[in-house]
Amino acid sequence: MPDGVISTRALIESMLRSDATIDAGELYEVAGLLGMGDQQVRLAIKRLVAEGRFTHSGRGRGAVLTATDATRAGIEPDREHVRLMYAQDRGEAPWDGVWHLAGFGVPESAREARTGLRDAILALGGAPVQGGLYASPHAWEEALRGTAAGLGASAYLTTLSTSDLDVGGARGAAAAARLWPLDELADGHRRLAVLADETLDRVGEAGHADRLAMTVALVAEFTRAHESDPLLPPELLPADWAGTRARARADRAWTALAAAEPDSDLRLLRWFDAPSA
Repeated sequence: MPDGVISTRALIESMLRSDATIDAGELYEVAGLLGMGDQQVRLAIKRLVAEGRFTHSGRGRGAVLTATDATRAGIEPDREHVRLMYAQDRGEAPWDGVWHLAGFGVPESAREARTGLRDAILALGGAPVQGGLYASPHAWEEALRGTAAGLGASAYLTTLSTSDLDVGGARGAAAAARLWPLDELADGHRRLAVLADETLDRVGEAGHADRLAMTVALVAEFTRAHESDPLLPPELLPADWAGTRARARADRAWTALAAAEPDSDLRLLRWFDAPSA
């Protein structure tokens, strides 16, 4: 998704309240503030209902959408992932110095399994070291074995761990800088920090719908900044890492938005709250 662009589907899912419903009137108002037309929203709703992700009752702006069980289960971020990022920021998740490696050699006849394994490794933040071999500073063996078993590819997966990883003569933070696109990741976090600061500047004078639109935009930017971030431990990152600063600013912005909407039960307002220490 291009920078700054929020999909209509993402907007709809982000408007979910604690009772798993969406107020269509509120949805259309926020969509308008984000530059989306009514017809665009109607078509997206129709597709989501056809896919079985929501049910729909009522008409027009008086309608109510209700998320199905499957939608509720998969719509929010992984809370363990959120806890890890903030624990690292607070210095409460020190790295043990162990690298986790995974490799696979899947025959052409099992191409789907090969793609599934590669996608799972990349989704867990793995970086390619060389052909078919990937690395991560995080323990991922259980998750990868579960994926491999589900794909019928357990026999093709190899995992190992080591504290002695040398990537073309680079070790530790230098190796991480070779394996992951840190400059690109930092740019995404800087964009998040800028939007968080802009949100803080505007929230005090904004109306209800504007605050919801700002929340949606901030969550979209937060998600965009982190979707390819492997959450490397501080020991492997440059000093004064942009991600740490961006999360702190975003947390202040969410705190301000939530304080300005004390009666709102919009789940989005609390998706990326920093867990208590």
